[in-house]
Amino acid sequence: MPVLDRQDNVFLLDLGDGENRFHPDWIAAVGAALDEVEKAEGPRALVTTATGKFYSNGLDLEWLFAHADQHLDYVVSVHDLFARMLSLPVITVAALQGHTFAAGAMFSLAHDFRVMRADRGYWCLPEADIDIPFTPGMSALVQGRLTPQTAHEAMTTARRYGGRDALAAAIVDTAVEEAAVRDTAVEKAAALVAKAGATLGTIKARMYAPALTVLRDRVAPLG
Repeated sequence: MPVLDRQDNVFLLDLGDGENRFHPDWIAAVGAALDEVEKAEGPRALVTTATGKFYSNGLDLEWLFAHADQHLDYVVSVHDLFARMLSLPVITVAALQGHTFAAGAMFSLAHDFRVMRADRGYWCLPEADIDIPFTPGMSALVQGRLTPQTAHEAMTTARRYGGRDALAAAIVDTAVEEAAVRDTAVEKAAALVAKAGATLGTIKARMYAPALTVLRDRVAPLG
């Protein structure tokens, strides 16, 4: 399960050491960690990362298929997590030490910045290959954070981007060797801790208002 730590003014959220899929308990744990970051006072920033082969492998499809009657509530909870991260009033940096797929990739896009391992691991939106269409909220998030050309390629071809390819496509901001991923993310976050506060939250809320509106739609989250 996710574990929150703090290094000076940088909160460090380790998402786990497995596939870090979006199980309801996992979503709740991440949400509780964001609560703690948001209610803290003073300069602060947030880095998310994981331990092992995966940053996140996306939705917990096994749980979802076993609880089909909760499909709508589950999608709403995922959308809420994306919206929460996208509008969090602190600088957020995703340290992508491993594979970052599907909803995990979308979650990374909800951060302000991304640092990815350059030599191994992929960032991918595989929905076109697994016959699961993007929800309107997911589409709005991806299109709000990527260039039109990159969003189109990533969403329609399910391309797997290595670190250097992801950097060239402006999916991530930095690509470094494995050992430097977490430290680079923490360093970037630490340089921006003074930005935390209501003004930053307002800037993000207005900047991404179209995506946030769709992500927070509880009437027709599936379109």
